[in-house]
Amino acid sequence: MDQLTVPEDRTRTDTDRPQHGRRTVRRRPLRRPFRYTLPGLAGALVLLCASLTPSLLPRTGLTQGLISGLSAAFGYAVGVVAAAAWRAVVDRDARPARRRSWLVLGGVALVAFVAATAYGRYWQARIRELMDAPADSAFSVVVVPLVAGAVFVVLVALARAVRRVYTGIALLLDRWIGARAARALGWAVVVVGSALLLSGVVADQLVAAADRVFSVRNDRTDEGVVAPTAAERSGGPGSLIGWGSLGREGRTFVGTGPSADDIAAFTGAPAPQPVRAYAGLDSAPTAELRAGLAVDDLVRAGGLDRAVLAVVTTTGSGWVDPGAVDSLEYLAGGDTAAVAIQYSYLPSFVSYVVDSDRARESGRELFDAVYDRWSRLPLDDRPRLVVVGESLGSFGAETAFSGEHDLRNRTAGAVLAGPPQFNTLFREFVDDRDAGSPEIAPEYRDGRTVRFTDDPTQDVAPASEPWDGTRVLYLVHASDPVVWWTPELVYARPTWLEEHRGDDVVDAVRWIPFVTFWQVTADMPFATNVPDGHGHVYTSQYVDAWAQVLQPPGWDAERAQRMHDLLAA
Repeated sequence: MDQLTVPEDRTRTDTDRPQHGRRTVRRRPLRRPFRYTLPGLAGALVLLCASLTPSLLPRTGLTQGLISGLSAAFGYAVGVVAAAAWRAVVDRDARPARRRSWLVLGGVALVAFVAATAYGRYWQARIRELMDAPADSAFSVVVVPLVAGAVFVVLVALARAVRRVYTGIALLLDRWIGARAARALGWAVVVVGSALLLSGVVADQLVAAADRVFSVRNDRTDEGVVAPTAAERSGGPGSLIGWGSLGREGRTFVGTGPSADDIAAFTGAPAPQPVRAYAGLDSAPTAELRAGLAVDDLVRAGGLDRAVLAVVTTTGSGWVDPGAVDSLEYLAGGDTAAVAIQYSYLPSFVSYVVDSDRARESGRELFDAVYDRWSRLPLDDRPRLVVVGESLGSFGAETAFSGEHDLRNRTAGAVLAGPPQFNTLFREFVDDRDAGSPEIAPEYRDGRTVRFTDDPTQDVAPASEPWDGTRVLYLVHASDPVVWWTPELVYARPTWLEEHRGDDVVDAVRWIPFVTFWQVTADMPFATNVPDGHGHVYTSQYVDAWAQVLQPPGWDAERAQRMHDLLAA
């Protein structure tokens, strides 16, 4: 990864020319493990300080340390490569840095790191104020440099190990081919081998291991969740699906939620027991069979006789945001049915990377199975068919539809929260947004069907335009890293950072090559550890989102507040 300063006897060179005229690959001397070059450390310092700039969410000391260590290692590589390129241009060997140079770098590093830390903590405090999040511990000032240093040392050591592998391969090949060809082929073997290892063997094994770990978690039942006694729930009396096969999140889905009495107390009128149907990974071996089984149980429980039928696409582990369904059941007076299936054991932040194909298949299979039964009903005897999904669930929900008109023709409404950037329809709507509307609050075709908001308590723009027929509403927070993360953040400035920042994003957020990618990446696992209404937490906003989409008669601010209080409790 780097080149050390050595005496001028040229023992560090890759090739030499023996008497017979053939250039050969020479072995580099072993480096002392904690010796680093001046240009490399200068590059590390620059990106280390840059990594302390704010991003979308408040960070803990551990998270900031990981980001800083990764950024410093990359900066070290940039410094080493830049120095090597300069020496090649001027045709000069590496020389030991003077003592004065090291002293200057040390002084600059101390001042720069202290200033960057103070700057970073100031903006972290501002982010926490915007989100009403608790203050960070002062101990993080110590944690950040310790974690960053450890990560930096490990990554540089790994890079040097890769270089030694390359040198060994080049020396071996040099016995049969020329030195230049040996070096080129050696690098090709290392790069291709590493890519295959990481994308194949390592990645597959990590996913398999994670699947095994979280499958054990899937067998558990959350405290307070018991098998339903109502026939309107999967796993209850007469259900086609066993309680034990539902999985942890499935048991929570059917074993919780408002009862008929709860809803009657809210509405002041008698209410039926809401129907909830669910099939877990252990309920059937394939997505198609799980979808068919869940719909059969939905029909058994009388789900097609309700006023509103919701097709729910879950997140990775099968989780359903309670606000998404509870609020719908209260709002519709209990005359609802909801159906969902599980497609993975993995939590959302892992499924986001490796399980998108399963989400696509499950979302499509479930909606198609429901739509097949629903479409056979008489036109005047069909429930309002709506779709809801959050995070990876929004991706799965979208896959059943080809575009705006398909959503309009086959549903009575949809609420999709926290959509990732790889959502096909979300990207289509955002990329083709009306001129003048920003990416964080786009307007599509004058809002005739599809609209976007970060606050559904307010009129959804464009408020002056009609919103007739099917209403599709995306809930999108400016501070949600799940929405804004893309691999292109490594090298390209995103449009949303060229525009005015959102209400819960500080103005100091800037795009920095490589650094911003790791900042937003590190934000993702903690995106739900912030107060409701920020990051990737949408629970309370489903109340007003469903009110916007379904427009229930008699709905007002007082009833909305009562429902918010119920969900908060």
